[in-house]
Amino acid sequence: MRLAVRAGLSILAVLCLTGGNLAATPDWYTRETQYAEDGREMVDLELVLAVDVSSSIDEVEARRQREGHVAALADPEVISAIQSGGYGRIAVMYLEWADADFQRVVAPWTVIETEDDARAFAATLATAPFISGRRTAIGGAIDNSVSLIADNRYDGVRRVIDLSGDGPQNAGPSLSAARNRAEAEMITINGLPIDNARQHPFRPSVSIDVAAYFENEVIAGPGAFISPTNEHHDFVDALKRKLIIEIANLDPLRFTRNG
Repeated sequence: MRLAVRAGLSILAVLCLTGGNLAATPDWYTRETQYAEDGREMVDLELVLAVDVSSSIDEVEARRQREGHVAALADPEVISAIQSGGYGRIAVMYLEWADADFQRVVAPWTVIETEDDARAFAATLATAPFISGRRTAIGGAIDNSVSLIADNRYDGVRRVIDLSGDGPQNAGPSLSAARNRAEAEMITINGLPIDNARQHPFRPSVSIDVAAYFENEVIAGPGAFISPTNEHHDFVDALKRKLIIEIANLDPLRFTRNG
């Protein structure tokens, strides 16, 4: 199932569909951490935030993506969605990628259960230096993300790779093979395609429909969908929409372009 989330969808509309189940957990309430038989910590979601920093993304845009992820994860509605899960926590890590050999973990696996957890994750992102790559190896990013999920110390009810970018693959290992590997591991790949009209004389231009490319060539797995943005400046809203759908395990069919 490959779906596209409406760009104009409001967070309130998403929350209404849950029947009020996203009410924030009281501050005094803390759930006991549970572990699987192999010792892995149980979480509702294992989430890799895989962010494009190839040559089509300048430092300003890369910083905006980091700040967007920070703002979205710390948003009260997102925290409420996290706390309303069966375990009340998710495990998140932040990966920046470009060339096949440029796969950089900016923020390692972190459990987010409260706003303080989200802020700690944000502090790691805020202090990390920016390093840009050149080419766009989406297959490499997916392959690396699958390995990062397989090798972590968490056992999630669901496993998702959030892949953002503003252009097609132009280097690296097979994208279709990487998608097939993720699907075989029951990992969903969701997309945040950025239709960036800004052009720079020293950066390659992108002339394709990025949203259509992500929908047809990138996303995969159970309930996969895209949440396109028109410019880097509406990245936060698109990301919040996508995170709430993922975290609360909502049905993306309710938000398709034609739905």
